[in-house]
Amino acid sequence: MGTGWGIDWQAIRLTLELATVTTVILLLIGTPLAWWLARSTARWKEVVAALVALPLVLPPTVLGFYLLVALGPQGPGGWIAGLWGGRTLAFTFQALVIASVVASLPFVVQPIRNAFEAIGARPFEVTATLRASPLDAFVTVALPLASPGFLTAMVLGFAHTVGEFGVVLMIGGAIPGQTKVLSIAIYELVETMQWRAAHLLSAGMLVFSFAVILAMMVLEKRMSRIGR
Repeated sequence: MGTGWGIDWQAIRLTLELATVTTVILLLIGTPLAWWLARSTARWKEVVAALVALPLVLPPTVLGFYLLVALGPQGPGGWIAGLWGGRTLAFTFQALVIASVVASLPFVVQPIRNAFEAIGARPFEVTATLRASPLDAFVTVALPLASPGFLTAMVLGFAHTVGEFGVVLMIGGAIPGQTKVLSIAIYELVETMQWRAAHLLSAGMLVFSFAVILAMMVLEKRMSRIGR
């Protein structure tokens, strides 16, 4: 799949695929982690919370460098790749997924944690008197009440993955059809002074970002009204 009208459709497809896979993984990882951070009384839980939030302040090049070392031939990624005859996980789509999960984790965990903490203890005390199991309480009480937080987490995780540049460039490079996502495609177009194509892709990302944020705000308002 090549380009048409100056638009790199291959990069767009790869970006959407990466963002979708990453968001699903982030929800699977972030939900139990956020629940533990919201409910645990462990003294060291804020240390875990700080580690989760680290990508917010860590330069993307630093994060990308250490991921590159970890996923390279001499790191754990090299050993994993060796299981199917490879040398490294770096510069693969799998590496982009791993890097995107790490970079976007705080954007998913924090909204869900806030939503869980906002529920308070009272609903769970009521479910305990009804002899509901912890799993039943989580599924029937926590998840529905925290749904606005999940919506925010999904949107932020997806949008941040779409817009990520530094980490994915370090760990994935710009291999067409494999690691060249939209942000890198725009960077290459600007470097080669292909202004028309860069304008088209950048404008598309601008419109997409605005539409996502607007949709999130409208849905959150409607969900808050339903919850009253």
